[in-house]
Amino acid sequence: MRGKPPALGYLRKDVSGVSQDWDEAQMRSLAKRLGYELCKTVTFGAATDAPVDRLVEAARTFGVDAVIAPGLQHFGNAVPAELVEVCDLITVTPQQTYSRSALSRIWA
Repeated sequence: MRGKPPALGYLRKDVSGVSQDWDEAQMRSLAKRLGYELCKTVTFGAATDAPVDRLVEAARTFGVDAVIAPGLQHFGNAVPAELVEVCDLITVTPQQTYSRSALSRIWA
């Protein structure tokens, strides 16, 4: 029997700023409420090369079902298509799920 589905947290330090601890707490809380096990939080800064590519690689490595982020502003205000090909993206504010299965049907 499988336990809770695994998820990664994700945030950009330069976007969260002084609210980073709050953002991390909100991601943990939402993961718990939605029944995910938050394995790890991936944190990148403004100088990180190809942050979405690196996040996609982490999602594949950890085999997660979802990435939970504070909001789309951590992705430049756009849903990263390459991420939702691998797993669901869930945002805290507003609480929204960008499902890999739903988006793949739309983009097909």
